[in-house]
Amino acid sequence: MGRIGPLPAPPALEERGPGGAPAGHGGGAPERASRRKPGGRPFARRADTLGGRPPTRHPTEGFATTVFDTLSDRLAATFKNLRGKGRLSEADIDATAREIRIALLEADVALPVVRAFIKQVKERSLGAEVSQALNPAQQVIKIVNEELIGILGGDARRLRFAKQPPTVIMLAGLQGAGKTTLAGKLGRWLNAQGHTPLLVACDLQRPNAVNQLSVVAERAGVAVFAPEPGNGVGDPVKVAQDSIEFARTKQHDVVIVDTAGRLGIDEELMRQAADIRDAVRPDEVLFVVDAMIGQDAVNTAEAFRDGVGFDGVVLSKLDGDARGGAALSIAHVTGRQIMFASNGEKLDDFDAFHPDRMASRILGMGDMLSLIEKAEQTFSQQEAEKMAAKLAKGPKEFTLDDFLAQMEQVRKMGSISKLLGMLPGMGQMKDQINNLDERDVDRTAAIIKSMTPGERQDPTIINGSRRARIARGSGVEVSAVKNLVERFFDARKMMSKMAQGGMPGCPGCRACQAWAAATSARASSRRRPRASSARATP
Repeated sequence: MGRIGPLPAPPALEERGPGGAPAGHGGGAPERASRRKPGGRPFARRADTLGGRPPTRHPTEGFATTVFDTLSDRLAATFKNLRGKGRLSEADIDATAREIRIALLEADVALPVVRAFIKQVKERSLGAEVSQALNPAQQVIKIVNEELIGILGGDARRLRFAKQPPTVIMLAGLQGAGKTTLAGKLGRWLNAQGHTPLLVACDLQRPNAVNQLSVVAERAGVAVFAPEPGNGVGDPVKVAQDSIEFARTKQHDVVIVDTAGRLGIDEELMRQAADIRDAVRPDEVLFVVDAMIGQDAVNTAEAFRDGVGFDGVVLSKLDGDARGGAALSIAHVTGRQIMFASNGEKLDDFDAFHPDRMASRILGMGDMLSLIEKAEQTFSQQEAEKMAAKLAKGPKEFTLDDFLAQMEQVRKMGSISKLLGMLPGMGQMKDQINNLDERDVDRTAAIIKSMTPGERQDPTIINGSRRARIARGSGVEVSAVKNLVERFFDARKMMSKMAQGGMPGCPGCRACQAWAAATSARASSRRRPRASSARATP
């Protein structure tokens, strides 16, 4: 079993891929070293807090900055040429299919997948459903959307839970795919669903892998089972077996087994993964694949499917800037559906994968359902009703205090640029939204908190001298205060309209507040003057 005393803190906690590149997101310095009971017996540890280092802005984070970015742009340009045509000739459809084919190949989609996709699109586009349509161009886009959903896996599949707990989930994949960080994300996601997950450290080969999982588990607020120190010491099969009994004893209803990876497919990797699978008989084997590695991901997935077998795919690093053909190929080639996707550095940047929603985003149609779900998780029904009642009395009831509260609520949902990326039609404003500074919420808060209660209740009383005082107190230019007040009045009108009619196609739902607040945040940061270095907010 493990040795007495805490494991030494690693100098670097990221899982490393080829060339020493960090694998996955969400690492960070440990708040406490792993601890053990006297005698070296393992115990499950839950984080006292969910704190840690504040997240830093990733260079690629922003509106629609995903592995599908280039593909989305190419398809948008292709469909733009179709719009406005009353009828589509066979030559028009051939040209469109050729452009789509080039876009898919440039995105590194597997050739067999491209051929099957183009064949289906052409056959359907040349049929009666397009020739007899009132808007042939829109019908072609609809066909492409439906075929995209098909190659992404069709209907979404959810986890299968055991009739008798614990449900065992085994993570497999190459080193550098981000399995360890993803184990923490999956544990946090399951915890939010009402489960009590247990992370199990079965990667005993990679240096500091056990420590990394312990730190990730602590940040995620879930328990970890780590009886062996790792670094080449211990039997991963026995650890996996012991974790099942430990979970039953401590009443954990889900066990997530983090297995070792290699820098490439080899016999030892396959044998060890198969031995763990046979020992614990997992309910789900999830293959974790780096969405940025293109065709290699498909080849690796096929090798794992044939050598070990897996039930579903988890895409990591979906927020990267690579070509992303793996995500469009892997479900079609392996016959296994994509079940989850990780799309950011934070532990909360993880969710179930919906093929229809992803296809919609690739085609620039937005993802309103995901936005609504995020809003309903953040905005309680009671808060929504309270705000609606206030706005029903008149727009003047909406104050700067309410405005700030809405902005803070939206920030809990994620970055404003990502939220705006879920709105239909925002692809045309990608460059402007990419220039959004997420710190604008902090600047807005500083300006509002520098006002008196009377000024927050009635901003019309803010004159020149008051603006100068507020600017000094918040560390911004006077023009920034004036700009915020103007944008607040615009937001107040928008919130009043939302209360009366809601979002288009979604009247009265809680996402109305999120939509209005997010777009208000965009308006607040737009036209914001550059502050001088002496007056800039830290």
